[in-house]
Amino acid sequence: MSRFWNFIKNEAGDVELRISGEIVSDDDAWLYEWFGIAHTSPNSFREELAEFKGKDITVWIDSWGGDVFAGAGIYNALMEHKGNVTVKVDGKAVSAASIIAMAGTEVLMSPASIMMIHNPWTRQAGEAKDMRKAAEVLDEVKEAIINAYEIRTGRSREELSELMDRESWMSAKTAVAEKFADGILYIEDPEPVENSYSLSGLAIQNSVDDAMRKFFEMYHQQQKQDSPPANPPDPRAINKRRVNVREKSHRRYQTHG
Repeated sequence: MSRFWNFIKNEAGDVELRISGEIVSDDDAWLYEWFGIAHTSPNSFREELAEFKGKDITVWIDSWGGDVFAGAGIYNALMEHKGNVTVKVDGKAVSAASIIAMAGTEVLMSPASIMMIHNPWTRQAGEAKDMRKAAEVLDEVKEAIINAYEIRTGRSREELSELMDRESWMSAKTAVAEKFADGILYIEDPEPVENSYSLSGLAIQNSVDDAMRKFFEMYHQQQKQDSPPANPPDPRAINKRRVNVREKSHRRYQTHG
């Protein structure tokens, strides 16, 4: 049977779990087995996890995610586990895999790892009422996902919803700053991250706005002096550059949608 998790029990009796493949529903598991694609489904995962009841486990995650309901099932299984669950992200915890990561008693990230959260999406065919119903379902699924993020981070639902709207890609430092993780592997005292939205196109636009504001403040101060600059920069040229940067950032981040 192909699968994407692997339980390892070392000589000290500690249990390690590695998640490094796609998360699929129980209904779709047979298809992945047929083609020999590494995967897991919640029911099979629960059965094997039960063998380690009461044991402290370390969960290493390196997954692009998959089915959100399957991810929720694995999250629930880890939350119900009788024993500490230490989550370590050594590559990526993206989409549904980020939900699983929230089940950790402690969440640690590799300095080179990434976590990503976003709004749920689906494919739908049908008439207008079917599309409206699909949108309503997605809204409710988003609320369910926010529950897991809220328990882990303590952030407000509005803040978490905004981060999901932005499709937030978080480095290890950013994940700690945003409270999705507790620490960074191999680093005792990481430097804090002041701007945790550094992967957002809006943040780039705002930084340009700040630069423009500071420029005009300095320019007006110089105008008040006895010897103003002979050839001050043309604000129109800077405005043109400002538009170009905004257009560039829009094109760049549009590809992530």
